[in-house]
Amino acid sequence: MSAAASDVPHFPVLRAGKEYSSLDRVELTSHRDGSVVASISQANAGLVRRDMRKLDQNTERLRAMPMAERIERCREAARIFLEDDLPIGDGVMQSADDYVVQLSSTSGLPHVMVRANMEKCAFVLAEMTTILRGLMRGMDPGVLDQGFGDHDGVPVWYTPSARALGAVLPSNSPGVHSLWIPSIALGVPLALKPGREEPWTPMRIARAMMAAGFPAEAFSLYPTDHEGAGTLLECCDRSLLFGDARVAEKYAGDPRIEIHGPGRSKVLVGADVADDWEQFMDVYVDSVARNGGRSCINASAIYIPRHGEALAEALAARLAQIEPRPHDDPAAQIAAFANPAFADMMSGAIDAGIEKGGARDVTMAARGGSARRAELGCSVYLRPTVVRCDSMEHPLANTEYMFPFTSVVEVPQERMLEVMGPSLVVSALTRDAGFLEALTTSPLISRLNVGPVPTSKVEWDQPHEGNLFEFLHERRALQRAAGW
Repeated sequence: MSAAASDVPHFPVLRAGKEYSSLDRVELTSHRDGSVVASISQANAGLVRRDMRKLDQNTERLRAMPMAERIERCREAARIFLEDDLPIGDGVMQSADDYVVQLSSTSGLPHVMVRANMEKCAFVLAEMTTILRGLMRGMDPGVLDQGFGDHDGVPVWYTPSARALGAVLPSNSPGVHSLWIPSIALGVPLALKPGREEPWTPMRIARAMMAAGFPAEAFSLYPTDHEGAGTLLECCDRSLLFGDARVAEKYAGDPRIEIHGPGRSKVLVGADVADDWEQFMDVYVDSVARNGGRSCINASAIYIPRHGEALAEALAARLAQIEPRPHDDPAAQIAAFANPAFADMMSGAIDAGIEKGGARDVTMAARGGSARRAELGCSVYLRPTVVRCDSMEHPLANTEYMFPFTSVVEVPQERMLEVMGPSLVVSALTRDAGFLEALTTSPLISRLNVGPVPTSKVEWDQPHEGNLFEFLHERRALQRAAGW
């Protein structure tokens, strides 16, 4: 740390770019030894509500900045985010290495995964032109400078539908923050509620963008409780909400809120290539285990018409080689749990599902009987788990957990779409034209990968679980007389 070693950094509330220290604070501790890593000021619901009344004042300077300048400043922010010392609060500076160590200590992610996710966020900042052209379907982002223009010879007119983008953020993986970064380039300020164990990335991105020349009033961070988070969602015109199935169900009917719940992503093996299933082992492994299995784009199920037993055993043999490693080991592939109780709860739910019959943990035998739960030092891990389910009706056949977990189920190709349910990403291993047509017209799939492309691979010129541009801007009718 740049401050004295005995100092614990304080995270202030960031109110339109201004630091605010609250008497109400919570301590953020290391999952490894329980030491206090940071003190976090808390914003109560009343403070959030008061600030939301001033949203109009926070947009003017940001929207006055031309799109080309915003894109250039995003590019500079990428470099700053990766390299520079940046303030946290109360004069404490954070280097890039500090960020990696601190985030690892509170989230359980090993250093190598923190750095990989850091690169992902930096890529979105640096390649904002590509990101915006993807979100805007190839339209020149400069159209937003005036709000109207031409696209392929057709007049277009877009108006902002939000004075700020609210976001209730998770703690599972810092790469998720790449989803809200384009909001600033689109001219919409941010009001973020960080995840409890992960205030580090939102603060560092905000500080990097301010250091790159974006107006400070475009950035607000509100560490808060459930009431404060609910107030933020209530007051913002548009918001992103990350949560489990219960949270998704609660807000499912609100069009102002884009819900990022369980992904339940899948690999579907078509009947035409099922006999060649062994050729795609790297696809299965990457889909399940990339980023420690912590992402909504990790595959939670693999469907295949036949050879399910053989596929499950071969995948289990590959994943059984992944073991807990020290947090600073560059070969680490799984993350510790910041809260060991979550690991115990997940493992217990898996065991309870297996005890009902119709499913078995294939990886247990592949590990020579080693338990799913593992400890390294004071950290708790869950080893990768492959469950072979006899039918789609089994409760483990379409369940998502925050570690490398997947079920392998034999499903006839003609029934796959019928039984799979909503899926954030589907990787379809098939050349069957009829099956591909059914997949491309299905409303159940948000992102479709055709061929040996893991579910975990993201192309940034494609929208991800909704289109942020269309969420934040409304297209309206425009007719222009000749010469006007």
